[in-house]
Amino acid sequence: MNIVLDTNILVSAAWSPGRKASHILTAVFAQSFTVCYDFRILEEYERVLHYPKLDFSEWEINAILDPLIRNGISVLAEPMPEISFERDESDRKFYEVAKFCHATLVTGNLAHFPKDPEIMSPAEFCKQYL
Repeated sequence: MNIVLDTNILVSAAWSPGRKASHILTAVFAQSFTVCYDFRILEEYERVLHYPKLDFSEWEINAILDPLIRNGISVLAEPMPEISFERDESDRKFYEVAKFCHATLVTGNLAHFPKDPEIMSPAEFCKQYL
């Protein structure tokens, strides 16, 4: 099953072991799910995980990103300009990749995305798939 992970899922998983986001990331590392991404998503992952306030070491960042990249699917998603992202335009990339890959998008910010049964909170995703 293909999934797209919003950046907040990676941060939550690293900060809160044993919680829903970390269960999802563990399942990804076990190759139970395949993460889809594009260059825009990888750039955001890198940028956010390197924020000084998060204080992640380089090895922690690599331990998260390396398996995602190695076992994931890199795509060039088609733009979807007809979909409005008034709350946060930067979330568009996650939606476009999810739609392109027929993937479930997991995010802690449901309000930032169009209403869609394939966009789930970590709790919803865990209840349905883990």
